[in-house]
Amino acid sequence: MENKNITALGISSGGLDSILSAFVLIDAGINVKWITFETPFFSAEKSIAASRRYNIDLRVENITDVYLEMLKNPRLGYGKNMNPCLDCHSLMFKIAGSLMKEEGADFLFSGEVVGQRPMSQSKNSLKYVEKNSGMRGYIVRPLSGRLLLETIPEKNGWIKREDLLDLRGRSRKPQLELAKKYNITDFPAPAGGCLLTDRLFCRRLKDLMDFQKIIKIEDYELLNYGRHIRISPFEKLVVGRNEKENNKLDEIASKIDCIKIKAADYPGPLCILRGNGDNMFTAGAICAGYTKAPMDYPCNIMFERSGNELLKGIFPIAKSEIQDMII
Repeated sequence: MENKNITALGISSGGLDSILSAFVLIDAGINVKWITFETPFFSAEKSIAASRRYNIDLRVENITDVYLEMLKNPRLGYGKNMNPCLDCHSLMFKIAGSLMKEEGADFLFSGEVVGQRPMSQSKNSLKYVEKNSGMRGYIVRPLSGRLLLETIPEKNGWIKREDLLDLRGRSRKPQLELAKKYNITDFPAPAGGCLLTDRLFCRRLKDLMDFQKIIKIEDYELLNYGRHIRISPFEKLVVGRNEKENNKLDEIASKIDCIKIKAADYPGPLCILRGNGDNMFTAGAICAGYTKAPMDYPCNIMFERSGNELLKGIFPIAKSEIQDMII
């Protein structure tokens, strides 16, 4: 089989390494396609931009349901925060492998570089991903292929080892030189785009998973906005920090069962109370505390749930009194 009839399906992050790995294979005469994945914790935005700029076909798959199941109990646990990197990568390659035939692809590839990330891109880590994805031998890492075991595409003559590179370590200089070679000038910074590596986001995520039995997609979206205040094991208040966040919270509130809370007579935050509502008036007092309403006089607070409204005067709670409730 000649190279011109061989197609590789790459897992794309939209970053420089993903782009370079595709160009290395194209140089070797391989047809390339990309697949990228979406969940509440990472998006396809960078991959879509790279696909358009470099004219590489891209398939976008939302894997939220299966991803959340994995996230509850990853086989190898979490990294520094709540990032299950190796089990995440294994899942992605497993899904990509199941779609290979549908995409007309013969093998998979990625932009991973040996040793670039000590925990997730060591040789042992890459072996773990191959084994647990069920795609052992069918994953090519073009940027470090010469450093790794021979793959099935090499054994079958679809690609030659000399077409692969031997990059290793954390230095970005070799990639930047390659970018010049291929005239790649537009690519995002290498900083990770996964919210599961963000300390504050993960603290909120853990609280959500610990206390809320039924979690909707909008609950994960809410983690990105406002101040989060745990009022009780059954109630959480999200307090908007500015007009932009207030508008976003209002948009999310229209999709979920919640109580919207805001001061009637003073500018201030829109607040969303998720839960049974037993401490609704405490939430209202906290909302009032984030306005300039006087602390020694009741503030008119509007509560709204499913189109039903209630106006009640409530004494504000000072922000200093709720510090231990902030997630």
